[in-house]
Amino acid sequence: MYEYDIPDMSCGHCVAAVTKAIKAADPEASADIDLTARKAIVSSRRDPQAIGAAIEEAGYASTFRNL
Repeated sequence: MYEYDIPDMSCGHCVAAVTKAIKAADPEASADIDLTARKAIVSSRRDPQAIGAAIEEAGYASTFRNL
């Protein structure tokens, strides 16, 4: 499991865009997005940098934190 801080996430559209980016990078991933805390907890077999890159390509800066 990986945790990402996503400080620019501020609305439901942001949550949908981040979720879509994570699923595009790994269709089998599961993501628990906490809009209030501006965090995403992701369960994926992909490299955490690949997931982070997908989030950033969607337009959201992210900071990876290992759980």
